[in-house]
Amino acid sequence: MIKLYDTGVYLVHGQKLCVTPEEVAAEVGYAQDTAEAARGTIAWGILQAHNRAGDQDFLRLAFDSLTSHDITYVGIIQTARASGMTSFPVPYALTNCHNSLCAVGGTINEDDHKFALSAAKKYGGIYVPTNLAVIHSYNREMMSGCGRMILGSDSHTRYGALGTMGVGEGGGELAKQLLGRTYDFARPGVIAVYLDGEPAPGVGPHDVALALCAAVYQNGYVKNKVMEFVGPGVHALPIEYRNAIDVMTTETTCWSSIWETDGQTEEYLTRHGRSEAYRTLKPADVAWYDGCVYIDLSSVECMIALPMHPSLSLPIRELRENAGDILREAERRANEQLPASVRMDLTGKLRNGKLYVDQGIVAGCSGGTFDSLAAAADILRGRSTGNGAFTMSVYPESMPTWLALSRAGCLADLADAGVIIRDCFCGPCFGAGDCPANGELSIRHTTRNFPNREGSKPGEGQLAAVALMDARSIAATAANGGRLTPATDLADQRYTRYTPSFAGEVYEKRVYNGWGRAEPETELRFGPNIKDWPEMPALTEDLLVRVCSYITDPVTTTDELIPSGETSSYRSNPERLSEFALSRKDPDYVPRSKLMRAADRARRAGEALPEEILRVYEALRRAGIPVSPADTDIGSAIFANMPGDGSAREQAASCQRVMGGSANFARQYATKRYRSNCINWGMIPFLTDRPEAFALNDYIFVPGVRQAILRGVTGMTAYAVSPEGAVTPFEVSTGALTENERRVLADGCLINYYREEREGASR
Repeated sequence: MIKLYDTGVYLVHGQKLCVTPEEVAAEVGYAQDTAEAARGTIAWGILQAHNRAGDQDFLRLAFDSLTSHDITYVGIIQTARASGMTSFPVPYALTNCHNSLCAVGGTINEDDHKFALSAAKKYGGIYVPTNLAVIHSYNREMMSGCGRMILGSDSHTRYGALGTMGVGEGGGELAKQLLGRTYDFARPGVIAVYLDGEPAPGVGPHDVALALCAAVYQNGYVKNKVMEFVGPGVHALPIEYRNAIDVMTTETTCWSSIWETDGQTEEYLTRHGRSEAYRTLKPADVAWYDGCVYIDLSSVECMIALPMHPSLSLPIRELRENAGDILREAERRANEQLPASVRMDLTGKLRNGKLYVDQGIVAGCSGGTFDSLAAAADILRGRSTGNGAFTMSVYPESMPTWLALSRAGCLADLADAGVIIRDCFCGPCFGAGDCPANGELSIRHTTRNFPNREGSKPGEGQLAAVALMDARSIAATAANGGRLTPATDLADQRYTRYTPSFAGEVYEKRVYNGWGRAEPETELRFGPNIKDWPEMPALTEDLLVRVCSYITDPVTTTDELIPSGETSSYRSNPERLSEFALSRKDPDYVPRSKLMRAADRARRAGEALPEEILRVYEALRRAGIPVSPADTDIGSAIFANMPGDGSAREQAASCQRVMGGSANFARQYATKRYRSNCINWGMIPFLTDRPEAFALNDYIFVPGVRQAILRGVTGMTAYAVSPEGAVTPFEVSTGALTENERRVLADGCLINYYREEREGASR
């Protein structure tokens, strides 16, 4: 059972949930108001300890350490370097777990890795070589600590089960930290996730996580809030079980997460050679939460998340009982989001009423943990995955975990059953490892099953599907030759209790740790694909944008804004990567946007504007709206109902900007991090509740936008101009902007903002 409370709740002595002050008084003998009790959460204490502002409600956070992987770190370092950075002010771990394969683009992935090593030496960073560990596993093992905060340029930066608040953001926010600035935002609400009971044998952490996503994603219950895991059920879960649930909190759209700590947390940190990093974290005797998710762990079943989102989850039992109808509905829902050139076929996987899958994958920070792979080995020991079409691969999360599994005999058991043992690599999470064949259905213990995360290219007629499941049920399915099987069906299955060792010597031998020992004389090593950010123009007094893509899906993911997979290899080359913007969602976006970029370049050069734009200006003048073409930035824009779900990658915004983007229009933004990415790259994040006022290829004119933003005016009137010359006014808003965000938008991007600041200081 999962229950969402309609009101805020008090937690008393870490055990009892109360709704009214009177209930609290009956327990502790005194009344306490919500404002005072809100200070009793674990989150409050950690946030205020990192707050550099005097204001407890508007935070300016300084993080203890930073982390990035090889899709994002080049752009971040290039941004910070262009903005005046001379050394890393806090420990910064650069991992190499995404662009680990050099199958695309020749040498450019390894060129990025060598750039990172030279940057770690020059600026005093930590370099984790390729295939040694996936980003979040390294941070759990080596960087976490109770009461700490870590900022990462990956959305799954979550270390709450180890008492560390992890936040995933776009590269601009890390660049600010590298420049000694703060992460500024309003104090988030805190939602209690009250765990009770304990899971049944065979029910794994992904089952709990998927059930949680299903309960809170669609209704936005935890959006941009902190999820604080409390209650007696916390202590019934092994620490790796907690880690695997915690990393999936990203898929709920929460901002961060934190858990109570206990002896198991202490044992984990001690085993990893960092006993000093432990301290007990628990709520005060009375703590107030803005809401509560109550989970009876004993009621959670083996789950499956159908394409194309982790929240589309249901018990495997329910799917098997009504497979035809459920799969037909999943096909309908998926095909509404896909181009007409491809169709998802899930019902074709039914044989005599049984669902058969083609592939099983257990990988990365969510699935590649010791506990999950050891459980899979227990299930498959002495069994076989068969020699038919079904295949299974596993990706241990780190080489220390790989060694522990090897020493326990688990890797031998898996390999003996026919499972392929892969490198420590995040590939299956974003479409770059074990890509299925066209038309196949893959079940995965990974973080996401968004469109194209399995590597398919709908524009080229390639389409596969991914469903998420726990490693235990994937192993049970593999043991049955690909027939969908929940692990709880294995009634006599026994699971081995291991006490794994930690082979930290692997990191001592291979990781370069230059923290506190910067070598400024070191030359950065550039490959031919590593390019500087192009010049971004400052915002002019007025703004004219063409709607170059109009997306009506309920949610638009960052993977649709900039595809993952093979495009990752080009992420150190802003111009080249921008050619892929919306390429799988709207292939005509790039050519449309290029026309606007060319028009603005002509404006800034004093050259003649295209006739189409001159006609737009004439239509505005006829409607009585004054225009000044020389003072009007010309750009592109997209509309989407709710863009930016998923990845933290800044390229979802920077590619639009490089391609000529000046603004986005949306009913709401899926995540704070995507909205922040837009702002840091100088794209105005407009909100509108009247998207019907304009259409694809219409122009939108926003007069006085620069001064409005600088003065803190959030609402303004925009004018849509149709190809026929009709002018329609409608209201837009930027939402609340901080003073720094207003300046960044006015200056055109974060790099410009810091340049203006430096030049102003030198005058």
